[in-house]
Amino acid sequence: MQRYRRNGTGMAGLLIGGALAAGLGVVGCDRPRLSGMDHGNSVGTGLDDAITEHSRRMIEEGRRTFRHETFGSEAFWGDAVKLHQAIAGEKNRGVGGGVSPRTALAVGLKVDAEVLPASLVEQIRNGRVTLDDAATTLALLKLDSVVGVKGLFDDGGALRSVGITCALCHSTVDDSFSPGIGRRLDGWANRDLNVGTIVSLAPNLQPISDLLKVDLATVKKVLASWGPGRFDAVLDKDGKAFRPDGKQAGTLIPPAFGLAGVNLHTWTGFGSMTYWNAYVASTEMHGSGVFFDERLKDSAQFPVAARSGSWNTRGRPDRVTSKVASLHYYQLSIPSPTPPVGSYDTSAAVRGESLFNGKARCASCHVPPLYTEPGNNLHSPSEIGIDSFQADRSPTHAYRTAPLRGLWSHQKGGFYHDGRFPTLKDVMDHYDSHFKLELSDRDKQDLAQFLLGL
Repeated sequence: MQRYRRNGTGMAGLLIGGALAAGLGVVGCDRPRLSGMDHGNSVGTGLDDAITEHSRRMIEEGRRTFRHETFGSEAFWGDAVKLHQAIAGEKNRGVGGGVSPRTALAVGLKVDAEVLPASLVEQIRNGRVTLDDAATTLALLKLDSVVGVKGLFDDGGALRSVGITCALCHSTVDDSFSPGIGRRLDGWANRDLNVGTIVSLAPNLQPISDLLKVDLATVKKVLASWGPGRFDAVLDKDGKAFRPDGKQAGTLIPPAFGLAGVNLHTWTGFGSMTYWNAYVASTEMHGSGVFFDERLKDSAQFPVAARSGSWNTRGRPDRVTSKVASLHYYQLSIPSPTPPVGSYDTSAAVRGESLFNGKARCASCHVPPLYTEPGNNLHSPSEIGIDSFQADRSPTHAYRTAPLRGLWSHQKGGFYHDGRFPTLKDVMDHYDSHFKLELSDRDKQDLAQFLLGL
């Protein structure tokens, strides 16, 4: 087929071309100019230009949304639970000791070094700015340099509220200035972020307590259970705070890069990325927007969502729906990061690729080059040999085949949805046993190097 496209029109093209020529009365090279097809004033060229401009605009708008749009979430994180007061501290019209930059960095928050004034960078470098004072955190918020956190200030300079953006969980920095301070890395999973600890700082957790119908002590216990790099995005739908074995029920924060061509998003394939954007913006970030999924109306599976009505969220004004298209476009434009040179054994990776596509049977689900299945990329828990707890919290009752490119960048916290496998070797040991692959230790080492090279 490709040969015909390169060397000629092919038989079908000749027949169609001949029919058109006869129908139009075309003889030799005396071809009529069809309206809109003139190369000097081509609708096609104009459309190409429009598509290019549309693409540029969508990426710019999407990047701005991803990094800076709170969707009105300050109404919850500030006005309702009053997280801003805990950040500011009593010395800055808040409550308690406040959150210093050192504390903020310790719980996984990141600082965008590229928006810091050169004078401030120099002062920090020379130790002339303290990182132990909440006032410094407020200054960083005023510069809009805290990744994923937006401070809103009154005319007197006091922090009056705070909202969050997509970048809070799905961006980090390259640590080029110091740990936690550097250039943004959009789409990377922030596996340092301790969401539970941050939320638990809020002076008023009563709205969460009321939603879940549990006491404040239980809310704090649940928040403390997640640890760095985890969040439970279904807790406010099904109320399941812990697994049957008593372990925490949250899942690892996934990356938001390399998802072009990938059908279902999230560990359990709730829906597409644009579905998940609306879900998170309106019901997890607590922005003001519209989200609808009648599957979550099932009171047996999702009692909290059925009771609260979050399955049919209708925030007013709607600050989400107009943003989901460009946000989706931007996220699909974020490529998977390339592994650093020298970070893996290239010779072993070559052997690993052969195993991946052959004996180890990895490619039967992780189909190259997407490294997930084109189509409905879901599997039952029994197929992959694990329990159904997290799958049964999803309308799908299944697990998604996770894409593998960029795996090297989010090893912290372990592998699988809940980090149950601490290392890649543990993952391979599981599949080796479940599928009876009879892989040697050398095979597993080579496979690991291949995966780290994607």
